[in-house]
Amino acid sequence: MTIVDATIFELAPVAMWIEDFSGVKQQFDQWRAEGVTDLRAFLTQDLTRVAACSSRIRVLKVNDKTLELFEADNLEHLVDNLSVVFRDEMLQNHINELSELWDGKTEFCSNAVNYSLSGKRMDIQLKGTVLPGHEATLDRILLTTEDVTAREDARRNEISSRLHAEGLFKHSPVSLWVEDFSAIHGLIEDVRYRGIVDFRVFMDVHPEFVRQCMSEIRIIDVNQATLDLFCAPDVQTLLQRQVEIFRDEMEKPFREQLMDLWEGKLFHHREVVNYALDGTVRHILLHFAVLPGHEEDWSRVQVALTDITARKKAEAYLEYLGKHDVLTKLHNRAFYKDELNRLERKSLRPVSAIIMDLNGLKEANDQLGHDAGDALLRRFGEVLGGVVTRPYHAARIGGDEFAILMPGADQKAAAAMVDTISELLHINNQFYSNAPLSVAIGIATSREGESMESVVKRADFAMYEDKRAHHNGAISDKTSLIGAASAKSVSAA
Repeated sequence: MTIVDATIFELAPVAMWIEDFSGVKQQFDQWRAEGVTDLRAFLTQDLTRVAACSSRIRVLKVNDKTLELFEADNLEHLVDNLSVVFRDEMLQNHINELSELWDGKTEFCSNAVNYSLSGKRMDIQLKGTVLPGHEATLDRILLTTEDVTAREDARRNEISSRLHAEGLFKHSPVSLWVEDFSAIHGLIEDVRYRGIVDFRVFMDVHPEFVRQCMSEIRIIDVNQATLDLFCAPDVQTLLQRQVEIFRDEMEKPFREQLMDLWEGKLFHHREVVNYALDGTVRHILLHFAVLPGHEEDWSRVQVALTDITARKKAEAYLEYLGKHDVLTKLHNRAFYKDELNRLERKSLRPVSAIIMDLNGLKEANDQLGHDAGDALLRRFGEVLGGVVTRPYHAARIGGDEFAILMPGADQKAAAAMVDTISELLHINNQFYSNAPLSVAIGIATSREGESMESVVKRADFAMYEDKRAHHNGAISDKTSLIGAASAKSVSAA
């Protein structure tokens, strides 16, 4: 090495080594003589062979940067502690260097892990060159070891962050979609460029624009929760059958989503209705977000779908309970009161009211128990439920008292309703001859300017007259036979 070369070696900003691999070359020659042809496979089978090669390497010289990097006082200090520097996974990495030399190459490069004498772990980028004139013996090889720990830490952190994000996406219990809305961004910007100011009116006039935007959504990825939510066996099936998932009511909320995007709202949510591939309804809370860094073109958006079907069913059931009687499945008194108030406000007339009361319910409860009484109520509820349809409403308004409100029905229509109820009661009692239903009924039809409260009071009074006649055993000409031992009469105002 010349004086100039020596100066460069000493002042180099990277750690440099000059090593003698002639002992390794001798080991290679021995193995070749023994028939070894694939050195990489040979060394991988037994790492002690790698150690045998390493032990034959002699460190001739290092520069000050090497001593600084590995925290050694001098060359002797470093050489005496090479077992601390080169250990653990170093043997595996050393296979690459040895294989390159075995194949006759005079340059090699690899990534490895070394340790300083204090035990600090370092990621090293190692480069080696056989010095000219020493190719045959390998007795002079120049190596550089650059500490790339910071770079490798950043790479590992990036990989870790990516795997973490992928894990959150893949295993999220919420349905997640990554989509490309860049084509939609282009379509909306084109509309804006054309001078359109009222985008909502534009979509009303051009509904095909909404459908075109829907067709331009490109799905990049979905997670397992999405497949589970929509009963899809795999991603390909889900994508091929999207038209079955997003249909019917979906276009309206998508219009609102486009409106949000037009107004620059890149984060929004709303409730939508989708369908699973088995045809069942999915009530969904949709969260839309343009991912950071993609605000200018919307090329990456995340759509999170939360299944709120169970909540919607619970809400519907609670609403049902608020308006229905659980036992008879008819409307309850609260609904009846609301309907009376609604009819009072409406100008539609006439309105007929039918008030009914089960005869003998108290006796059935006292003698046979409340289960028997509930059975009577349930049966009568089934009768009324089979007769009364919209716009009429049947309700249980008391323990054994029922009402039918008939907007737009005159006295003749109300009487026809009573006749139909009588016929169904007669049929029902044939199946329950040991527990026949008997009902007292009163009807009233609104008069000019009469309030609904007055109409109901007249029907209620007529019902009590009928009930009194039943208890007194008096059967009028208007009585219809509905059981071997029960009777009903109709009193009309």
